[in-house]
Amino acid sequence: MKIAFVGKGGSGKTTLSSLFIRHLAAGRVPVIAVDADINQHLGAALGLDEAEAAGLPAMGGHLPLIKDYLRGRNPRIPSAETMIKTTPPGDGSRLLRVGGDNPVYDACARTVPLDGGSVRLMATGPFTESDLGVACYHSKVGAVELCLNHLVDGRGEYVVVDMTAGSDSFASGMFTRFDMTFLVAEPTRKGIAVYRQYKEYARDFGIALKVVGNKVQGPDDLAFLRSEVGDDLLVTVGHSDWVRAMEKGRPDRFDRLEEDNRRALEALHTAADASYERRDWERYTRQMVHFHLKNAESWGNAKTGADLAAQVDPAFTLFEGAATPQPA
Repeated sequence: MKIAFVGKGGSGKTTLSSLFIRHLAAGRVPVIAVDADINQHLGAALGLDEAEAAGLPAMGGHLPLIKDYLRGRNPRIPSAETMIKTTPPGDGSRLLRVGGDNPVYDACARTVPLDGGSVRLMATGPFTESDLGVACYHSKVGAVELCLNHLVDGRGEYVVVDMTAGSDSFASGMFTRFDMTFLVAEPTRKGIAVYRQYKEYARDFGIALKVVGNKVQGPDDLAFLRSEVGDDLLVTVGHSDWVRAMEKGRPDRFDRLEEDNRRALEALHTAADASYERRDWERYTRQMVHFHLKNAESWGNAKTGADLAAQVDPAFTLFEGAATPQPA
């Protein structure tokens, strides 16, 4: 299952995504965690110290390797240089799976041990001084989108992505890559404004969206969220001494997280798992192609000097049992 955590800056989406990742790992669920936010804090939220978090390999720095591996023997993609972030897979492409090993994971993923289990952690990489004035952060997030386009995952497998803040994730088609999107919202007008943007943008694409109310301190906060988001409100989370200790660098065992917050994580897991029944691989592939053609026409063809529409394999549909060709 592909799960996104979104919300305005400061809403607590990184904290909530890290807690959900810990919840899955504690249940021995296979998990790939991806930090796709411009502020790279997921590693620290999962218990890495400052040096360990800074030492995570940047997916954006390995983009040529990622492209070359994923294109495989796809005859429609003659070189990695002609691939862009939205390039879809086709016959001959290599696909990623949550389990197993491959050169992409070898270069970009690190195993993080957690209470009761472990996760593979990947990160886009921070926006560096050399990027200022010459690059946009979406070029780094493009590595994540390309990997999601080539990922086949099944029930009981999870990819959890801590997304960019606000509505920035709508700058590409990546918002359509998820089985479930959890929007973390504070009980404030600004928090609800981000929800309304997501709801409007996602409406035409069949995006499954649920709201996680965070920093809810009493009945008035709860009533406010219910009045503003209605049935989209899945669960609320309040103050956590466990989280506060973790943020101070003194994490306790995860099984000592407050009971109310543990139940909230179980509700997220149940909702995410239920989204499996609504999977539509044909729509998923169709949306992938839609955004690729838009990007090709608006900037991709000019940048690569190629007709990127020719990369689309009309006979190919990504699906759970799709095979990955072995290297020659």
